[in-house]
Amino acid sequence: MAKRGKKYAKAAELIDRDTEYTLEEACNLVSKTSTTSFDASVDLDVRLGVDPRHADQMVRGTVSLPHGTGRSVRVLALVNESKQDEARKAGADHVGLDDYIEKIEGGWADIDVIIATPDVMGKMGRLGRVLGPRGLMPNPKSGTVTMDVADAVGSFKSGKIDFRVDKTGILHSSIGKVSFDAAALKENATAFLQTVIRLKPTSAKGTYIRSAYISSTMGPSIPISRSSISSL
Repeated sequence: MAKRGKKYAKAAELIDRDTEYTLEEACNLVSKTSTTSFDASVDLDVRLGVDPRHADQMVRGTVSLPHGTGRSVRVLALVNESKQDEARKAGADHVGLDDYIEKIEGGWADIDVIIATPDVMGKMGRLGRVLGPRGLMPNPKSGTVTMDVADAVGSFKSGKIDFRVDKTGILHSSIGKVSFDAAALKENATAFLQTVIRLKPTSAKGTYIRSAYISSTMGPSIPISRSSISSL
């Protein structure tokens, strides 16, 4: 295990390891445990009682965070010419089709979200091996394959996030910045957790949310009590 620095050790002293904090307490504490000189992200990690190897236990969805993520989201719209003006007016950072498909095949990936219309998905197939591992492949379930390009672009630019449980059963999501006040972080965290609870697979047995932690980039994690989450 890598040795932690003095800033980390000092921040960790603020957390009682024998205590599980309420969501409100954790959101109040996380900015105080930041160890960076920049405006660090605040992350929420949730371990679920699901087996993602089974398709019927895959947890994936989207949620619009009330206060956004605090960072600029770079959106690429892969659409035919008839939809390109709509995408630009909605605020897409990059708009095109064949030219950007070639750029992606060449290794370009300076983007956070790709929006595509259903009629161009046939051209997208060959990008699966490049975009899939990066979580960038457009998917109807995440709202990134749609004919309503303007709405999709606007939603992701204003704070909509896409999340998916990883192979170990953990959801990772950024819910803001340490510069956010505690109330804004709590509202973002609540929106995310309520969506996760609503997406509980019917085939999931036993405890659904097994543990949850909030932390800042490079900062110590703060455990959140399950009772605090179940009361949302």
